[in-house]
Amino acid sequence: MRSQMDEPFSRQMNFISVCSKCQAKCCRNARPPLTHRRIRIIEDYLQSKGMLPRICEGEYSFPDERTDGSCSLLDVNTGRCVVHEVKPETCVAGPITFDVNRRRGTIEWYLKTEAICPLAGILSRNRPLLLEHLLSARRELLCLVDELEGSELKAILRIEEEDTVKIGEERLPDSVLKKLR
Repeated sequence: MRSQMDEPFSRQMNFISVCSKCQAKCCRNARPPLTHRRIRIIEDYLQSKGMLPRICEGEYSFPDERTDGSCSLLDVNTGRCVVHEVKPETCVAGPITFDVNRRRGTIEWYLKTEAICPLAGILSRNRPLLLEHLLSARRELLCLVDELEGSELKAILRIEEEDTVKIGEERLPDSVLKKLR
């Protein structure tokens, strides 16, 4: 379930032209979860560029935020992620998100609405593009839920995602379900 880190653009199609039009709304008050492995990848990436990451640790780890709520990994001058090539799984998956139905043992896939994300509108009107992006998002998010500790995953699942539309679901691996007990 591991993502391919040595092929930066294999993790995501380049949606920067679309994303820049909304001034990176998804990079504000987002708190994307970071696994221990993702933290190391981001640290190595930033250190190679002479930068240091700022990570918050609580119920789960996420990039620090500025006083305006923007992610510390957002370059406020360009509106682009400074770790685009190795950014968090939920950032790659966006505007697709997930929830877990423990009773049924499934992971449910959701698409944010266009009101939240212009890219969601493009994806909702272009089914082949949506399905292609869902494959990438699915791979990233399954990797994330597999690597997170049970307590971290439970904390993330308590976060309400507003303005989303369910687009699919599938059975979760037993190893993930076991962590949620």
